[in-house]
Amino acid sequence: MGTTADLRPGAVIKYNNELCTVIESEHRTPGNLRAFYQVTMRNLKNGKLLENRFRSGETIEFVRVEKKNYQYLYRDGDMFVFMDNETYDQFPINAELVGNQARLMKEGQEAAIAFNESIALSVELPPNVILRVTQTEPGVRGDTATNVSKPATLETGAEVKVPIFVNEGDLLKIDTRTGDYVERVKE
Repeated sequence: MGTTADLRPGAVIKYNNELCTVIESEHRTPGNLRAFYQVTMRNLKNGKLLENRFRSGETIEFVRVEKKNYQYLYRDGDMFVFMDNETYDQFPINAELVGNQARLMKEGQEAAIAFNESIALSVELPPNVILRVTQTEPGVRGDTATNVSKPATLETGAEVKVPIFVNEGDLLKIDTRTGDYVERVKE
């Protein structure tokens, strides 16, 4: 147990019997009223944003979460199999927990997985991943007057909008949070 003074971004708390991670916490003291903490948090199960006011000094249940890097091995139906790099233990994680990031995951890639006791809470890819373009239309010469983009299919099957100069076989840096093209990478 802790108090509102312990609320920091990244802390995981139990709120309404759900695990939530604190995104922002602001201590406010309005005029002649009692002080309170305005807290923005994200539900770890469904990803929804929540806001709540906690009275100053109120007790809050903090949850210990361990985050560790694991290697993605393969997909088995609606389960993703990961391996601990130290013990070589393999364990499946439900596709719902991986979410939309699954389209940017390739075999052998690292991912940070947060656990509470033995229950997986979240899967987080690095901020950027490097993927190869497997299929895209060739760029037309003279189409450079504006920021023209075209669809490209990556090696994981994901489709992203890329600039006209990107060709098949190029390596691209992709932002995992938005799924957008960042830059072309040299081999």
